[in-house]
Amino acid sequence: MLGLFPSLRGYRRQWLGRDALAGVTVWAVLVPEALAYATIAGVSPVVGLYAAPAALVLYAAFGSSRHLVVGPMAATAALSAAIVGEAAGGASADVHTAMTAALAVTVGIAGLLAGLLRLGFLASFISEPVLKGFIVGLALTIIAGQLPKLFGVEAAPGDFFEKIWALIGDLGETSGLTLLVGGGSLLLILVLRRVAPFVPGSLLAVALGIAAAAAFDLEHRGVAVVGGIETGPPPFGFPDVSVDALGGLAAGSVGVLLVAFAEGLAAAKSYAVRDHYEIDADRELIGLGAAGLGAGLSGGMVVNGSLSKTAVNWSAGARTQLSGVFVAFLTMVTLLFLTGLFERLPEAVLAGVVVAAVVELVDIPSLVALHRVFTRRLGRAYGVAARPDFVTAVAAMLGVMIFDTLPGLFIGIGVSLLLLLYRSSRPVISELGRLPEDGHFAALDRHTDGRRIPGVVVLRVEAGIYFANAERIRSTVRSAAGREGATAVVIDAETVPFVDVSAVRMLDELTEELEARGVRLLLAGDVGQVRDVLRTAGARAELRHVYPTVQAAVDASSTGT
Repeated sequence: MLGLFPSLRGYRRQWLGRDALAGVTVWAVLVPEALAYATIAGVSPVVGLYAAPAALVLYAAFGSSRHLVVGPMAATAALSAAIVGEAAGGASADVHTAMTAALAVTVGIAGLLAGLLRLGFLASFISEPVLKGFIVGLALTIIAGQLPKLFGVEAAPGDFFEKIWALIGDLGETSGLTLLVGGGSLLLILVLRRVAPFVPGSLLAVALGIAAAAAFDLEHRGVAVVGGIETGPPPFGFPDVSVDALGGLAAGSVGVLLVAFAEGLAAAKSYAVRDHYEIDADRELIGLGAAGLGAGLSGGMVVNGSLSKTAVNWSAGARTQLSGVFVAFLTMVTLLFLTGLFERLPEAVLAGVVVAAVVELVDIPSLVALHRVFTRRLGRAYGVAARPDFVTAVAAMLGVMIFDTLPGLFIGIGVSLLLLLYRSSRPVISELGRLPEDGHFAALDRHTDGRRIPGVVVLRVEAGIYFANAERIRSTVRSAAGREGATAVVIDAETVPFVDVSAVRMLDELTEELEARGVRLLLAGDVGQVRDVLRTAGARAELRHVYPTVQAAVDASSTGT
């Protein structure tokens, strides 16, 4: 049975002030960002606020992090827009809003089921480079979608490149006043972030935007504003969608859950390490699922853990999830008494908030760092696959920018798995020589002072041996055995973590073939798994007799033992 509110166990009264201060600080960041992220999802800004209270309380009840803040986020908002947009087609705004809440419900249910089934390990299938490329591509696509609002021109449909091309063509129709309002808001947020990071720039920009709209009657001067927003608590209840529509959202919810979970888990672990406590991945799935379900049943949108708001929470001194409960309370107060103020909020200000929030996600230096992970030796071994992390990051990024969010994610995952298979099918096989100073064996292409053993070729396979690479290894060993004067080939198996039955059969056949040519095949330094498979798969006696070291195998090759 899951204990509720685990972070509150052993709560101390002196923590209350710090949690309350952190809650107020996070609220100042969450409100404007929730309004802005709702526009990314294609729904009314207030939907972002609807999602927060229940999500924050339910995550506090079930999640394992003391600091993670959940709420609407750019990545999942964009995924929501893509999935709901395809499912809803040209339906009305009310239908779109209901389906957005329904998607949050399906993602929540999927998270709960995955957590109960202990599927937290699935987050490992989205590698950090894939997630990085996905988020960079997503951030660029979001920015491309928000720029028309900053310039006061009509937004064009299509992918990133189509949106940018259309914007360039429409620059002549720019509304100067809209650009001044939106650009000024963006500049204010970015400047405050640098010179006064403790000031909630987004909240200040929203407040000034509302004040300017009221003082200068911006709506009647051609500046688009948010418009009517219903004041009051979230509309609790199951979204008004058909069973068929709910089923249509279920497939997309898996992709949303993967992204939401991977982002949130990374943020939770980052701050758990700083505060020296453990994160339970399965419990995080349950917490995320409960938060998503609560957000959907509150008429909200998909939520997930936020690295930026978690950083604010931690920096403000939060000790437990009580800070999140404070944020939920303040957000509910906002819904009850302050939402009417947002009706005059210029859309260009919201666009500025969005761009300011996601521009930091365009992490080009990280992509450059991935490109630098390369050596000529890797290039000779793997060719274009020598930079797998960079290739998968770029594939995910371009996939999002060209084919949309969810296809881009799966393109990145697919490319990463293909490169993994390709590299494992082409293992690095190094020839070893004895070093004169200490007698150890090392790769000759790295240690030019190494000396070959007369009549013996020593090879090191730097991968598991299985059906996909067995023939390549057979060919390399056969070629080594064909050298003039060769009487034995020693395989250093210390770097071989596993073998399969296909590999055992290949080694059996190769041993017999080489014996017919007067060349012995010997194994040295295997690990337990390799030894177990050789024994149970019925390998030849010569193969089952594994020498403890390469030197022992070399000595045996000359004595015939």
